[in-house]
Amino acid sequence: MPTKPKPKARSALAEHRRRLRGRGLRRLEVQVRGEDAPLVRAVAAALADPERAAEARALLRGRFAPAPARSLRDLLASAPLDGVDLERSPDTGRAIDL
Repeated sequence: MPTKPKPKARSALAEHRRRLRGRGLRRLEVQVRGEDAPLVRAVAAALADPERAAEARALLRGRFAPAPARSLRDLLASAPLDGVDLERSPDTGRAIDL
């Protein structure tokens, strides 16, 4: 009589990654030059450290985050209009007989 195969146990690595996801962490792979590897490791360690994460995140966002998109209305409101004449002349053009 054939026996049913046992379900595969989760590998230790899969279980470890599942626990990390449960804590809100993600695994990333980056490629950097050899001399930059210690720096990237230090940045990752600072972001993972609850005591230093907020400061590191703010510093990195201030330097590398893209500028927030601004609407046309916001751009026009912040435009310098000093010296710009916004008055229109009442001239409607020449008279035409139809």
